[in-house]
This record gives sequence, structure tokens and C-alpha cells, in this order.
Amino acid sequence: MRRLGRAIRRTPLLADLPREVAVLATIAFFVALGFGILIPSLPVFASTFGVNAFQAGLVISAFALVRFVTAPLAGILVNRWGERTVLSSGLLIVALSSLVAGFSQSYGQLLVLRGAGGLGSSMFTVSAMALLLRVTSSEQRGRASSAFHGGFLFGGVAGPAVGGLVVAWSIRAPFFVYAVTLLVATAVSLIFLSRVRLHERDEADAGSNTNKREELRAALKNPAYQAAIGSNLITGFVIFGLRASIVPLFVVEGLQRGASVSGIGFLIAAGVQAIFLLPAGRMADTRGRRPALLFGTIASAGGMALLALSDVAANTLGTAGLAGVTLFLIAMAVQGFGGAFMGSAPS
Repeated sequence: MRRLGRAIRRTPLLADLPREVAVLATIAFFVALGFGILIPSLPVFASTFGVNAFQAGLVISAFALVRFVTAPLAGILVNRWGERTVLSSGLLIVALSSLVAGFSQSYGQLLVLRGAGGLGSSMFTVSAMALLLRVTSSEQRGRASSAFHGGFLFGGVAGPAVGGLVVAWSIRAPFFVYAVTLLVATAVSLIFLSRVRLHERDEADAGSNTNKREELRAALKNPAYQAAIGSNLITGFVIFGLRASIVPLFVVEGLQRGASVSGIGFLIAAGVQAIFLLPAGRMADTRGRRPALLFGTIASAGGMALLALSDVAANTLGTAGLAGVTLFLIAMAVQGFGGAFMGSAPS
């Protein structure tokens, strides 16, 4: 295990970065592996309860909304208990909610349980990013962020690749597999994140609450920080609000294709994003965050435009043709390309 860990840290994406970055990337891989298996089938599973497309999309939106609302609480918990405890607890909450959601007997139960998982996801995300920013220097953060997102993306590549086999077993099976991968991620965090190191604090971090509030107000007035918040908001809206919730239903109802086409699209997006992660991180560190952010924003917007055109092509040329599906897959690839820069630049 130690040899494997050293080999992982010698990869170009993790070279010369703190050990914690490799651990966080590994955790992210297992989280995204299960998420990639679940997400293409989640709206389809919700629709089995006889709800419309809007209500099916709400299952994913509820998860994202709770993440957003509870993010300040997660930050408070990190300051009080430390990254390791909050990160592990958050993963356990998502694992438990996903396990129980697999037994849902109504749309309401599914909606509530997915919303509850959003709290755990918020705890995991905030604590992981807090740790990532604390253990890296400003010159390393672009590559460190790329490595962290790389874990998500490699898991996102593997997830849809095996998701079809899991769904073929049972439409509820992805929930249980997701819970297992989250438990593995929890074990990695508890074993490889040292309690002592994570509870060390610099003297600058030991200031009063008043100083921390003043620092927060100063940060909120910083145009660069405002841009980072705005880009993260847009990225979350596109990925969780549109791509994750609408695309699976769009493929089935708009393009009139099976759920497997949706899985292929997610696989392509994650694969392209993984390929360009390292160049995106280097660009953010060497040429600045602004050029990388603009590059990613333009590419992501172009991908969304192509996604809309795929529906036009399908309706104009007929769903039996390949034009709509081809444009859809190209759109997902372009969005993956833009996502590599959108994920690295804000750090």
C-alpha cells in the first residue's frame, strides 16, 4: 500500500505536491466512481414513481440546493472539529442516505433522502477544499486543484463505463454501489489523513472570531475572490443543475435514445476533462487564473450551445438519424474541455 502511495505521488499531476493532495485525489476518485454510476440513472429511477421531468430533475436539484445552503455550516464545523473529522463524517452521511434511498418506496422519500445527502456532500467538499488550500502554496494550487478534480474525473470516467452493467442488474443497484464506494472513501480518509497534522494551526489561523469576520469581509470585496465565487456558481449550475439532472432525461425524451447513450456522453465529458486537467492547472499557475477562467467559460458556453443544437438536429433530421446523437457527444466533449479549466482556475 505504501509503495502504491509513493508511485501515485510520483505521477506528473502530483509531483512535488503535499501528501494530502494525493490522499484527497484518491478519496475524490471513489466518490466520483459511485456518483458516476448513480447519476445517469437517477432521473430515470425518479420517473418510475410517475413524476414528470421537472420533478425528476428536482431529485438532483435538492441535493445541490442543500449543499449550497449548508456550506456555511460546513465551514463552521471545519473550524471547530478539523478537516479530517468533518470530511469523514460527511462521507458517512452521504453513504447512509444513499443506502436508504435505494429502498425508497415513493418519490417523496427519494427526494428527502437525496436532500439529506447534500448535507454530507457539503461537509466533504468544504473540508476537502479547506485542507487543499491550507497545505499548498499559492504556486501549487492550480496543479493541486487539477489533481483533486482529476480524482473526480477518473472516477467519473470509470463510473459510467460500468454503470450500464449495474443498472442492468437493478435500477436500485446504483444506490447501493454508491454507498459502498463512499465507505471506501471514508476508510481512506480515516487511515491516511493524519489526525495530528490536520489539527495543527498556524498562529495566523488562531485569531479571534472578529479578525476572521474582518478577513471574510475583505475577501468578499476582492474582485478576484468575487470572480472565483461567480465561476464556481456557474460551474455548479451547469454541472449539477443542467448536465447532471437534465441530460439523462434529454437523451431519453429529446433524442429518444436509451440511457446508455447518456452514460457514453458522461464518459466522454469526464475523459476529455481528465486529459486536459494537467495543462489547465499549469496554465492557471503560469499564465494566471483569469486567462484560464475565460478559456474555460467560453468553451463551456460553446458546449451548451452545441447541446441545444443536438436537439434541433434530432427534431429536424429525425431521431432515427445520427446527427443529434453525434452533436450531443461532441457537446459533452467540449463541456469536458471547458470543465478542465473551470475547475482549476478559481483555486
